[in-house]
Amino acid sequence: MIAKKRQVGEVIPVYKRFTKEAIVKDFKRNKAAYLMAVPAIIMLVLFSYLPMFGVVMAFENYKPKLGIFGSPFVGLKNFLDFFQSIYFVRVVKNTLILSGLQLLIEFPASIIFALLLNEVRTKWFKSVTQTISYMPNFISMVVVSGIIIDFCSSKGVLTTFLSNFTGSNQNLLSVPGNWRAIYIISDLWQGLGMGSIVFLAALAGIDQELYEAAVIDGANRWKQTIHVTLSGIMPTIIIMLIMRVGMMMSVGSEKTILLYNSQVYETADIISSYVYRKGLVEFNYGYSTAVSLFNSVINFTLLVVTNHVSKKASETSLF
Repeated sequence: MIAKKRQVGEVIPVYKRFTKEAIVKDFKRNKAAYLMAVPAIIMLVLFSYLPMFGVVMAFENYKPKLGIFGSPFVGLKNFLDFFQSIYFVRVVKNTLILSGLQLLIEFPASIIFALLLNEVRTKWFKSVTQTISYMPNFISMVVVSGIIIDFCSSKGVLTTFLSNFTGSNQNLLSVPGNWRAIYIISDLWQGLGMGSIVFLAALAGIDQELYEAAVIDGANRWKQTIHVTLSGIMPTIIIMLIMRVGMMMSVGSEKTILLYNSQVYETADIISSYVYRKGLVEFNYGYSTAVSLFNSVINFTLLVVTNHVSKKASETSLF
């Protein structure tokens, strides 16, 4: 819908009709853009939409040799087995706690880091700081996990340092109470810089005249940050928050699988690692698909609810 003003206080809605001629004309005008989008569309179809047919496995006792259409249908049995499993409460609780810590610690940390960088006036120092903060994100997860394992081993640098206060040289990753802290701290180190990029882009779009007006009104730097800076990026913060909440049940399995062991399953075992063990280790494909589908439904529900609440409270939403 396009709105065209005729006079003050009057807005007349004009609907643009998408006829065949209009679509052809737009394609000819933006041919290069459409051609550039083709590879992305193909990848989206191949890796996002076609695999959705595999959801049928969640309702089957899937056997690779029988295929999706030949495997016996079991209805909701896989879901019921998961809900009645002794691991159900544990993996759901661990997933929510870990994703909750990421939301409460990592998300605000990215915003604060972006605000601090925005206050730096020395260009070379700002550039060096950004580069250093971005670098860990480009290190392979396997390498990062290897560094963490070495540092936290019984003779590792971190363990040796902490032993001066605790008197223990026990492997830090073998203690259930340490696992979440290690995960979150390493996440902060690796993702803080990249997590701030969106907020830095939003900060760059704030009209500088607003700061000048705030100074004229007598606002100090703190009040400018609260009333101008944060207000200017608030829509971006809300959108990113909605997306974060919509992924609360999707804590990545790669890092967890590389770092955890049977001694810390009590706090480290999450839904994605549980799916990995059931699907690729125990070859229980139907069961693992059912768990993944349950996970996706919860994520979708959280996304819709958060988006609705945000739309009502702030008039900012994804859809």
